[in-house]
Amino acid sequence: MNDTLLTVSQAAEHLVTSERFIRRLIAERRITYIKLGRHVRISARVLAEFVQAGQVEPITTDLRSRRVVA
Repeated sequence: MNDTLLTVSQAAEHLVTSERFIRRLIAERRITYIKLGRHVRISARVLAEFVQAGQVEPITTDLRSRRVVA
């Protein structure tokens, strides 16, 4: 993904979430952002990394042996 700078509104649309969630990520310093005067921008690359970091792999269970297989 390129390094396009997104507004809070665009970032929320990209993640299919609310602007409030994006602003909370910024306030809690859970995501890197760029401040240009009073404007806040978020890199599309940073959003992609944030999503990748939250990815959880599925766990399957083998019913015959009743053991967890990752």
